[in-house]
Amino acid sequence: MVSQYEDVKRQVAVANRILADVGLAVGIRSALGHASLRVPSNPDQFVVKGRQYAVDSLATMRPEDMVVCDTEGFLVEGSPGLTQCSEIKIHSCIYKTRPEIQSVVHVHPRYTVLASVLGLTLRPMCQEGIELVRRPLPVYPHVKTIQSDAEGMELANQLGAGATILLQGHGAVTTGESLSESVTAMIQLEEQAWMNYLAFCAMGRDYPQVPDHLIDEMTDRAPLHELPHFQEVLQGRPPQRDGIWNYRVERVSQGL
Repeated sequence: MVSQYEDVKRQVAVANRILADVGLAVGIRSALGHASLRVPSNPDQFVVKGRQYAVDSLATMRPEDMVVCDTEGFLVEGSPGLTQCSEIKIHSCIYKTRPEIQSVVHVHPRYTVLASVLGLTLRPMCQEGIELVRRPLPVYPHVKTIQSDAEGMELANQLGAGATILLQGHGAVTTGESLSESVTAMIQLEEQAWMNYLAFCAMGRDYPQVPDHLIDEMTDRAPLHELPHFQEVLQGRPPQRDGIWNYRVERVSQGL
């Protein structure tokens, strides 16, 4: 029988592989980043990618490469020789201050990093992740890795009640109620950053964006399952939208 810890470790290993598979942790950034998930039966603990591997790459992570930590950032359990990731305080301080958050992701996406250095306020440019950037995102004004409790708490406090924060010249942090939510948010954030960068290159700093009234047209309307032509087939249930996440999980889990 698979224990809950083993199941969470597998989920987190798969999430790390997905970050590599979608191009957010490749090349020089192959080992840079980590996804984590709170342990459902013990909310004061979470599973995260460790460090000190003989071969370190998000694309090759396995369940046994994950470690269990507490919300103070201390190692609780892991394979011999493994340590917490160096920026464990990103995860521990967010979990400690935001009990509703179940998953945290940090990586160094190329265009997100560029936007933070260029001082671009990410604006809505496409449907994917449009709500992520509808309002200006906070920017942690440091390039350094976040190692101390003071640095982790500074980041968590700047995140506040939000779900996403940029790190100047360093990457981003996304959060969610699940790994699929936090990882998908990071993928969508980088898509928005890429579109913003292209617009900046094409038109300069005063490039247009998708206006609020068009975003409202997407968000302020009857849900799909309430429309007459969907009521019978969906029977009052919102449509299932996990298919793309399940595809990514299946793709990176082959041979795991």
